[in-house]
Order: sequence, then structure tokens, then C-alpha cells
Amino acid sequence: MTSPKTELAVAALRNGTVIDHIPSEAVFAVVKILGLESATTAVTIGCRLQSAKLGTKGIIKVADVEYDADTLNRIALIAPNAVLNIIRDYEVVEKRPVRLPDVVEGIVRCDNPKCITNHEPMRTRFDVVERDPVVIRCRYCNHSVCGADARIK
Repeated sequence: MTSPKTELAVAALRNGTVIDHIPSEAVFAVVKILGLESATTAVTIGCRLQSAKLGTKGIIKVADVEYDADTLNRIALIAPNAVLNIIRDYEVVEKRPVRLPDVVEGIVRCDNPKCITNHEPMRTRFDVVERDPVVIRCRYCNHSVCGADARIK
């Protein structure tokens, strides 16, 4: 007699990056920030998985890719408690939390309709005003927005 399965198995990652502890509602925004919709390697996305800390969480596994810290830290805007794991030969060789940079460039759209960034071809730049909860301010028009409410480009 076999016992019923209580967990789903996801294939182990030989090499790559795992982003864990993503709030469920932010998973697809993280996918967009990292440009995973056009990835050429295997990507596994888990959403609304049970979590003792978060209630539910998301996880993203990207095979054969190691992102630089600057790229991954951009997700701290919407997933400030995410944890990054670098995998090599099926082993976690590095584990660290994301860190929100002081300036967020080119990933958030200013929701002030009068902001110059909505009328001219230029990169947006937001200064981080608060880290918990995340609040950012547009460098061009001084409009502030909560990180969770930020409109991702």
C-alpha cells in the first residue's frame, strides 16, 4: 500500500537562480521586471503556495541563469522580503535577501499624468524615500507612490 502524496515535486535545478518568498500578488510583476516572458531557458513559476511566514507565497526558478545583484535587487520594490538562491550543481552556493537600491530606474511608470516622463522618451527615476513600507518619489515631478502600488513598465 502506498501513502497518498501530500506535496507536489518540482524538478531540482542543476544551475540557476531561485527567487523565494515573493508575495503571491507580486509574482507576475517580478516575471515582468526580470523579462522572463522572453527567457530562452527553463522557467518554473509557483504562485499561491503555502507559506508559514506569508500565508501564501510565490517562487520563481530560472535554469542556467545567474542574475547580477543590481538586476535582482530591483524586485525589492515589490517583493522586499524575497530571498535569492544561486544554485550550482544542485547545491545552494549563495543565499541572500534582496536589497532595495537608493534609486529605481526604468522599471516604474510615474502615475502623475502631468509628469514629463509620460510625454517624453526618457527613463524614469525614483528615489527611495521609505523602505518599510516602500515609498518612492519621482525625481522629475516629486510625485510619491507606495512600492506595492507602483505601475511596472
